[in-house]
Amino acid sequence: MPVTDPAISLPQAIKITKKQNEAILKVPEVASVVAKVSRADTSTDPSPLNMTETVVNLKPESDWRPGMTREKLIAELDEATTLPGVSNIWTQPIINRINMLTTGIRSEVGVKIFGNDLKVLEERARAVADVLRKIPGAADVYPEQVTGAPYLDIRVNREAAARYGISVGAIQDVIETAVGETNLTLTIEGRHRFPVRVRYAPQYRSSPEALGSVLVTAPNGAQVPLGQLAEIRPVGGPAMISSENGLLVVTVLLNVRGRDVGSFVDEARKVVAESVRLPQGSYIEWSGQYENEVRAKRRIQIVMPVVLLVIFMLLYMTYRSFLEAAHVLLAVPFGLAGGIYLLYALGYNFSVAVWVGFIALFGTAVQTAVVMVIYLGEAVARKREEHGERLTPALLLEAVKEGALLRLRPLVMTASTVVASLLPIMWSSSTGAEVMKPLATPVLGGMVSSLALVLIVTPVIFYWLRERELRRA
Repeated sequence: MPVTDPAISLPQAIKITKKQNEAILKVPEVASVVAKVSRADTSTDPSPLNMTETVVNLKPESDWRPGMTREKLIAELDEATTLPGVSNIWTQPIINRINMLTTGIRSEVGVKIFGNDLKVLEERARAVADVLRKIPGAADVYPEQVTGAPYLDIRVNREAAARYGISVGAIQDVIETAVGETNLTLTIEGRHRFPVRVRYAPQYRSSPEALGSVLVTAPNGAQVPLGQLAEIRPVGGPAMISSENGLLVVTVLLNVRGRDVGSFVDEARKVVAESVRLPQGSYIEWSGQYENEVRAKRRIQIVMPVVLLVIFMLLYMTYRSFLEAAHVLLAVPFGLAGGIYLLYALGYNFSVAVWVGFIALFGTAVQTAVVMVIYLGEAVARKREEHGERLTPALLLEAVKEGALLRLRPLVMTASTVVASLLPIMWSSSTGAEVMKPLATPVLGGMVSSLALVLIVTPVIFYWLRERELRRA
């Protein structure tokens, strides 16, 4: 997604985009390219005025060159499309729009600098960008170019206007009519309504000299050129002014590659605080996908203990014993260990999808342990009936063995079914696999480790608890 400087005009932006698209199409893995310059004329489009959005459609991975990966392809495309005055930020189309709507940041990480002076904020944004480029993992660092858009500044000379007896309002009305358009009426065509506007022809307003020749009517009927009543000069200014919480804001956009976002932001926060001094009344906020991750982390820190507490309370209501409930709840740490080992083996980081997979794993593992305990309890009850309510440790051990063996085949079949149903997800490479694989990984690894718990550890602990009851009796 190339981001252009605000000083670049629309024809120049189109020319740059065309040149970049031609360079992208030379890459063998690219199927097609489509670009959108500037933004739509609607308030629902969160894009800034100076953004050019390019969507690259890739061929299937089977048609890629040997050894080509997504990271290598992005690096090659970035090198092919790099132009002076243009910064590239590579992301996905859907998540890009979601990020822009939720946080206003169109990259993985964004640094928002708040303050009251736009020029000072732009200088501080460039200083922050220079610091971030030196931190390992920072990529596509782009300080937002606020100023640089061409404007035409018309300042009325009040003394000259007073000599001709012309009011400032009359001069501004002429400027509005000549340059800014005036709505005369509204035409209705079926269900559509179109405003009818009037302004001077392009040759009379295309340059400061042409605007200086626009005539202003004095009260005595004299026609005075606008150039004698006002100072007309081109100036630079902001293409778009952003504000949040009642303050002006300038952003620095960047992506993180080769490391996790959390550690990068922690390091960058310290380095920026030590290296960049902000004027009084200004402050920095870290946003983008990192902001969503922090919000999700805080929510998960509440959800996970609640999930474990609910499971424990349900187990206590079932067995009326804290020991029995804790015994069955051991399936959770065993499942957690297996899920973590498989995540480490496959190289996945912890994410919201991973924790959702762990929550699903906890319920499945505890349910399997509950069924095993039920089988063991039924085996002990049968043994009591056979021997007239007289149960010895030897008979208890025999009953536990019978119950565990009876549960062996159903338990292995249950775990095998779960594993078999998750394997296609692990082998998938289609759309959405990036989310489904981290979600299925903890369930797959946790079911295998919890299977070992339920088959080996659960009967042993069950025997210890029942033997303890026999000794008390």
